[in-house]
Amino acid sequence: MDVEKAKQDLENQTRGKTMSIESGGVVEPTRDMTGGNSNKSRLMVFLIGLNVLLSALGNTGGPLMSRLYFHKGGKREWLSSFLETAGFPILIVPMYLSYQNRRRTDPTARFFLSTPKLFLACVVLGILTGVDDYLYAYGLSFLPASTSALLISTQLGFTAFFAFLVVRQRFTSFSLNAVALLTVGAVVLGLHASSDRPSGESNADYYKGFFLTLGCAALYGLILPLIELTYKKANQEITYSLVVEMQLVMGAFATLFCAIGMIFAKDFQAIPDEARNFGLGEVRYYVVLVWCSIFWQFFFLGAVGVIFCVHTLLAGILIAGFIPITEVLSVICFNEKFGSDKAIALVLSLWGLASYSYGDYFETNQKKKEAALRAKILEECSRNN
Repeated sequence: MDVEKAKQDLENQTRGKTMSIESGGVVEPTRDMTGGNSNKSRLMVFLIGLNVLLSALGNTGGPLMSRLYFHKGGKREWLSSFLETAGFPILIVPMYLSYQNRRRTDPTARFFLSTPKLFLACVVLGILTGVDDYLYAYGLSFLPASTSALLISTQLGFTAFFAFLVVRQRFTSFSLNAVALLTVGAVVLGLHASSDRPSGESNADYYKGFFLTLGCAALYGLILPLIELTYKKANQEITYSLVVEMQLVMGAFATLFCAIGMIFAKDFQAIPDEARNFGLGEVRYYVVLVWCSIFWQFFFLGAVGVIFCVHTLLAGILIAGFIPITEVLSVICFNEKFGSDKAIALVLSLWGLASYSYGDYFETNQKKKEAALRAKILEECSRNN
């Protein structure tokens, strides 16, 4: 009976009917990798590629468009934070297409898939995302985009810490090394504020932006594991359609949170006047706002999609991994300084990223070898019985 139970457990793990926590603590949507479900495997590869592409566009385009807004005369932090999730209505299109597809096989299919419990969890995550949006926008108003990107890279360390607390992702020597390197990189930037501070900005404002951005990185480092925990505790099948719906709810409540802040700050009344005085012209002001919301929606959808298809760690790794691209584009687009302090911080960030990535790759391979060994042992036991 023990052999049969072990075989059944292994089959369930392979078929991916549920989301499970492996020995390392990483929650992954397990998938059927048998020949009979090769179409599902190809679909999963496509989804992974799509969400990595969305992450690439969002991680580079979002920060640059937000910085462009401030660089050319924008001054409304609540408006900038509002734009980070205001593109959520775009998600109605893929949700509707998915709904029509479900209706072909099930005429009673519902448009919304979330249970009340899952909806409430998404509301909470959305409000936390709104707070995170504001911290980021307020910090970016004081910092060069290249500096902000380097500070955001510390999110990987916070993700590792909170993943340990929330989903029991255990620390390894690789993750500890990454956290240490990212921390040192942030300290290097903090100690060289005078060489990086924009002209006309005080030290107090620079450090305000510095710590607000660190707070943003810490909070998003908590949000990512909470999203993964939400998948695990959903008590319903987690499909990509449901992931998109969850992001819609999170985006809607994050946007609502920021809209309330805009009302109190009188940002809605200030938009026409700010548009007339924008450095690129009135029409381009609104173009910047629209593309800002689109790029940030790519970022958030890509992040939750990567968590669904793979795990939280890859989402964090991608955010850190696009730092060099953001750095180069910031220097080219905004003529920002790139001194030795930023070079050192960038090297430390990439070193930390490499350490974390290799550790994750090493652990994944170890788990595959252990699973293959268990399968071989079970097969031999079955033959002997």
